Amino acid sequence: MRAQPTSPVSYQIPVGEAQFPVSDRIGRTLSLAFSGRINCIECGRETKKSFSQGYCYPCFKSLAECDMCIMKPETCHHHNGTCRDPGWAESHCMQDHIVYLANSSGIKVGITRGTQIPTRWIDQGAMQAIPVYRVKNRLHSGLLEITIKKQVSDRTDWRKLLKGEPERVDMVSLRDTIRSNAGKELELLRQMNSGLEWEELDDDPIELSYPVNHYPEKVTSLNFDKTPEISGVLNGIKGQYLLLDCGVLNIRKFTGYEVQVLSP
Repeated sequence: MRAQPTSPVSYQIPVGEAQFPVSDRIGRTLSLAFSGRINCIECGRETKKSFSQGYCYPCFKSLAECDMCIMKPETCHHHNGTCRDPGWAESHCMQDHIVYLANSSGIKVGITRGTQIPTRWIDQGAMQAIPVYRVKNRLHSGLLEITIKKQVSDRTDWRKLLKGEPERVDMVSLRDTIRSNAGKELELLRQMNSGLEWEELDDDPIELSYPVNHYPEKVTSLNFDKTPEISGVLNGIKGQYLLLDCGVLNIRKFTGYEVQVLSP
């Protein structure tokens, strides 16, 4: 889904060449039907199974954006000359990255390109978020993230995320505490990694709200592969999830699937 940082966040689902304003359906019945066709979002070929949220297997095995270092940025190997696509890496990985704290299902640390704020936070369903450091590339952001996750998690509990709002936190105070605790270890990290530098950021925290009428008491995951037609009252949207009265649907998981909106 594509999102706009309005209050609350507004969402659209790409359907063909159009943008379906799914936020307008909250409180009403929404019906989606999977045709059985999946196309790779990179090369367009039809595939029986989607890998890494939208790719066919050959693209999954060959594209830089599907390499393991995307999930584990501290393993970036661009500097070794072994990147699958150095050109792609220059435009995506060798750019300024932000190390941040977000409050979604609880406090977590994460990284993203500077150009992806606040999109990354919205995709994660964060209610609060604050930048902590700016670094020059993805590898360095991963190294800082590893250090900070000794204090807070780097994961989101998606079930907890969809069952309600997290307890509000003083994000500025938390950022200051985490930076203070990590200081000595980061200095050692700098000595061990040539070129590693960071800028401490003092931006104000961002508050986000989502269009949710009701959170589910029990989270049941919906899947187009098992249930090609899904229909229910749309109770809300958070992150990349549709919250229906019959279960929750992770729209991003089914990128590349041909889906028809049946609701009038």
